[in-house]
Amino acid sequence: MAPTLNVKGSDSGTARILGSGASGVAELLVFHPVDTVSKRLMSNKSKVSFSTLSAIIFRDYATAPLGRKLLSLFPGLGYAAGYKITQRIYKYGGQPWFSDILSRNYKTNFTNTFGERKGKMMLQATAGSLTGIGEVVLLPLDALKIKRQVNPEAFRGRGVIRIFMEEGTTLYRGWGWTVARNAPGSFALFGASAATKEYMFGIQDYHKATWGQNFVASVAGAVASITVAAPLDTVKTRIQNANFESKVSGVTVVKDLIKNEGPTALFKGLTPKILVVGPKLVFSYTLAQSLIPWFSQYV
Repeated sequence: MAPTLNVKGSDSGTARILGSGASGVAELLVFHPVDTVSKRLMSNKSKVSFSTLSAIIFRDYATAPLGRKLLSLFPGLGYAAGYKITQRIYKYGGQPWFSDILSRNYKTNFTNTFGERKGKMMLQATAGSLTGIGEVVLLPLDALKIKRQVNPEAFRGRGVIRIFMEEGTTLYRGWGWTVARNAPGSFALFGASAATKEYMFGIQDYHKATWGQNFVASVAGAVASITVAAPLDTVKTRIQNANFESKVSGVTVVKDLIKNEGPTALFKGLTPKILVVGPKLVFSYTLAQSLIPWFSQYV
C-alpha cells in the first residue's frame, strides 16, 4: 500500500510557512555576519594566526574604520535572504511534514524496531534526515551566497538571472557532498534535540516543551549536527566558492586539503559556528515555534 501524503499536522501549512519564514528573516539580519566569518575561515587555505586573522575576515577592509569593517561582513545579503528564508521555511515546515508522513505510515515499524521511546526519537531524526536530503534543491542559492561572501570576483558584474542562464547545472556543483553533509547533519540535529527533550526533561509531547527546554534541546541538537557535518561542510564550501568554470572534484579538494593543511583543516570554521549555534538556534527555533501557533489562529 502506498504511503498517504495528504497529511495534516496540528498547525496549518500556511502557518508553518509564515512562522518559519519570519524566523528566517530575523535570523538573517542578526547572524549573516557570523556566517560570513565562518565561510571565509573555511575557505582560507593558509595558516591562521592572530596577525593574519583580520586580513582573512575583513579582506580589503582589514585596515578600514570599524563601521566599514562591519558592513563588509554583509556581502551577498540578497542571495543570503533568498537562501536563508527559503531554507528555514523548508526546514521548520518540512521536517514536521515528513514526521507526519512517517508517523501515519511507518510509526508501527519504528516502534517495533526501536521500542516506543527510542522509536519516537528515531522517527523525528529520520524525518530530519529526509528534510536535509531534500534541501539539495536549494543548492544554487547557497552556492551564489557563498561565492558572494568569499569569491565575489566570480560574478564579473553579472546579475542573478544571467548567472542562472549561463551557468545552469554548474550551480549544483557539490550536490553529492551537500547530501552527504545534510543527511547525517539533520539526523543529528533533530535526533539529539528529541533525545534531550525525552531523556533530560521527560517530555512525551515535544510540542509542549517550554522555551527553556527548547533552548537546551536546540543547542544540543545544533552542536551535534554541526560537529558531525563539519568536515563535509568544509569540502562543500571549497567546491562552491571556486570560480564557475572550475571543475575540481570533492575528492581532489580533500586530498589537497589534507596534504597541504593537515586533517584538522576539515574542521576550519567550527569554533565560530559552535559559538553562535546556541543563540542562533534558540533565536530562530523559539521564534518559529512561537509564531507558527500564533499564525495558526488566523490561517
